[in-house]
Amino acid sequence: MYCINKTEELMKEGLPLLHVKPLTRAFTLVELIIVVIIVGILASLGLTQYNLMVEKSRTVEAKVRIGTMRNLAYTYYLENGTLTGMQYTDVEANWVCSSSDFYRYKVWINSANSVRLDAWRCTSGGKSPNASREYNYYMWFYPGIGGSNWHCYYTDDTTPCFGLPG
Repeated sequence: MYCINKTEELMKEGLPLLHVKPLTRAFTLVELIIVVIIVGILASLGLTQYNLMVEKSRTVEAKVRIGTMRNLAYTYYLENGTLTGMQYTDVEANWVCSSSDFYRYKVWINSANSVRLDAWRCTSGGKSPNASREYNYYMWFYPGIGGSNWHCYYTDDTTPCFGLPG
């Protein structure tokens, strides 16, 4: 590409156009390396966020199963007037990771009127892929008043996960 104004000036002076240098603009190697590094950093951040969203979507299994456990615990409470004596089988909880589940489930009877329904993310033995970091997704349920609240924390350092209290 030639600079038009400069070409016209040279033609007026009678100089041949072979001596006119084209305008060259290019990126330097350093600029290209910087761009590649920035794109790499953005891609790694995007991949991390993508993996977090995929893991968060797996909590749907835990929510559905804990919801079923909650209904069964409520049925037990209505039939017996207390949660004392409730067993894993009463709420279909399974503490072993199986190849068909991302979580293992546990029941904690806190008192006659409250229960904690847990879903622990499998790090081995569960549905593939297993989590690289174990977390506990759980619900406190109070059948006497019909209330409940959700919690989640990572088991290695007890920090909250997925925006829920720990």
